[in-house]
Amino acid sequence: MPFARLCILPLSLALAFAASSVGAQTANHAADVSRILASPGFKAASAQLDKEHGRIVEDGIKLTEIPAPPFKEEVRAREFQKMLQAAGLADVKIDEEGNVLALRKGTHGDGKVVVVSAHLDTVFPPGTDVKVKRQGTKLYAPGIGDDTMSLAVLAGFVRAMQAANIRTRDDILFVGTVGEEGPGDLRGVRHLFTKGAYKDKIKSFFSVESGSVAGITNGGVGSKRYRVTFSGPGGHSFGAFGLVNPMFAMGQAASEFSRIQVAASPKTTYSIGLVGGGTSVNSIPVEAWMEVDMRSESVPDLKRVEDRMLTIVKEAAEGENFARSTKEGKIKVEAKLIGDRPAGNTAVTTDLAQYAKAAIEAGGYKVNYQWSSTDSNMPMSLGIPALTIGRGAPDSSGRSHSLDEWMDVDKAPMVKAMATSLSIVLAATGME
Repeated sequence: MPFARLCILPLSLALAFAASSVGAQTANHAADVSRILASPGFKAASAQLDKEHGRIVEDGIKLTEIPAPPFKEEVRAREFQKMLQAAGLADVKIDEEGNVLALRKGTHGDGKVVVVSAHLDTVFPPGTDVKVKRQGTKLYAPGIGDDTMSLAVLAGFVRAMQAANIRTRDDILFVGTVGEEGPGDLRGVRHLFTKGAYKDKIKSFFSVESGSVAGITNGGVGSKRYRVTFSGPGGHSFGAFGLVNPMFAMGQAASEFSRIQVAASPKTTYSIGLVGGGTSVNSIPVEAWMEVDMRSESVPDLKRVEDRMLTIVKEAAEGENFARSTKEGKIKVEAKLIGDRPAGNTAVTTDLAQYAKAAIEAGGYKVNYQWSSTDSNMPMSLGIPALTIGRGAPDSSGRSHSLDEWMDVDKAPMVKAMATSLSIVLAATGME
């Protein structure tokens, strides 16, 4: 009995101490941010962002008007490299995958870096008109917001830090990544973490995107994408009637796929985005194909949908072979993986997320945690703290991935948002 009483008292004290420690840690994040915001260095950097607002906008326009379709980001990458060199960084290079890397040394480097990135590519194919059009303070062009202006903002961050002589504890690696969008399948950030020169040397990661600075993307939605191809002997629609038809098999698969039941939470989705095949209206196709997208906040839930889809397409081929003649050959099906984005998340209790929260709230914004599919998926899946943060004012951009994509570059709200975004980076990297 006495031993039990002795155990209870220390436990209660330990719980009280733990609670007070959590409160102290939270207060320290806010205190660190307050110290940074009040410092002459940060005030000078903010003033530089204000002074260079026009230049940042013009840099964003210049980069936007350099097409950067998937797998063709080279020209834009070289221009971004020049911008970072002109900003005062000496160690700027383009790696084997096409990423632009620029190192800014800290004062107490531990051999690892904090990555601050934006992506070079857009979703738009070659030949898309990317000329920027102005209407007042709004700019319209494919890719202007997602994510081209972020590249110009990163260069603006470097110039502001250089002009204010800001020093950080950690080394900062500024990166322009390739392959963030669609078919790129995160190839740039995947290379960075698995094959690049900084593999195993990245301690935390920021992706700067087009959204509101009030948003913190701390959840990475995983996805699997397949190109499913049904093939058969083909033939004349009248003369060979009765033979197996790949299009019928695909239609059956699509119909069954559409009936999969998924959880509302964790959010899980699926879609068929592209279909094709056939040679003419009066021919039984030799081939029919569809591209399938499946996403989830949960790895097991994503696997369940993926497995069900693979079963469905196999059964659809078998069903068509049973229903019609195979004398000229059977229906075959191939499911080729064309996209694999890992899922993950960064807990809101991590230092990285707490510094972001404190900085955003100090800027007068209300924090919004969210899930999305961004470059941050890769480090999150590896257990490396990562966040995707915004660099714009609330409601200052829209129509992402459309030809009439736009962003508002009104000076005061844009400068305030950029300064807040910069304060997140400086708090996380230990501004001195």
